[in-house]
Amino acid sequence: MEPSLPDHVVITPVFEDSEAAGQMFHALSAAIGSNVFVIAVDDGSVSQPLHQGSIGKAGLDGIVIRLKRNVGHQRAIAVGLGYAAEHFPEATTIVMDCDGEDLPEQIEDLLTGLSKPRVDVVVARRKKRLETTSFKIFYFFYRHLFRLLTGRKISFGNFMVLSPFAVKRLVAMSELWIHVAGCLLVSKLRIHHISLDRGPRYAGQSKMNFHGLVLHGFRAFMIFAEDVLVRVGVACASIAALSIMGISLSILLKSAGMASPGWFSMALGILVLVLIQTGTLILMTLMLTGIVRNGISVSINYLDFIDEVCPAERPDNV
Repeated sequence: MEPSLPDHVVITPVFEDSEAAGQMFHALSAAIGSNVFVIAVDDGSVSQPLHQGSIGKAGLDGIVIRLKRNVGHQRAIAVGLGYAAEHFPEATTIVMDCDGEDLPEQIEDLLTGLSKPRVDVVVARRKKRLETTSFKIFYFFYRHLFRLLTGRKISFGNFMVLSPFAVKRLVAMSELWIHVAGCLLVSKLRIHHISLDRGPRYAGQSKMNFHGLVLHGFRAFMIFAEDVLVRVGVACASIAALSIMGISLSILLKSAGMASPGWFSMALGILVLVLIQTGTLILMTLMLTGIVRNGISVSINYLDFIDEVCPAERPDNV
């Protein structure tokens, strides 16, 4: 029997983190009450699979979607959004991690932001982080590099509240399966930012290593590949123009007898090499831009990833 339609749907990906997820469900129940439906996407866990009883023990309704294999937390969120769009088209959707770093007590702040006019999505922008110094340094350079190459600012992650209209729009975009935050930026939805502190983990250790973190960060560039290629092409063209000017100036100085011995050949050789390299990069950029522009978006069905859907079990039913 299909449960009554809730006001809010919470989507959370879980990978080998059942202990933290269980604590998050209890905190979620205390924060926003029982009128919420939890969609926990078990991302192919083997050692610590999430049991559907974890949701019921917290006094919540929900399901555990078990995936056929590990697809990563971005695709796990996309699967949850696809399910929510199909089964709860009128509900406000909350996306958050299960480890405690996204605090359930802060959901009310996000929901308040969504009630403002001309707002489709409310995202959490972190003002206090508990990560290591190396992570903070990497994230600092990543944000500035992202803005330099794409012309856009990315300052939020998975913690967000989506209106029904926003969910419907996002699930129709192939970019959602690559990077959720990047897809949100390219969606043209009206985004409102709220600065919130990040909380400590409930239990265990993060499964995201440095390699995975770098891969996750650069997947955002894939969504804006055309913008990146155009900016790289413009930079290469500028360098090529400066090289041509330098070559012309070198020839002029040599003709006027103002070049010292050996200087002309060295300067001319370096400038010609720079010109050849930038010219090659320009041609490659033009070809890649054409490929990206003419590329066909692949439609992905979220059902293809699902192994089974397990309804939450209440303690008295276990």
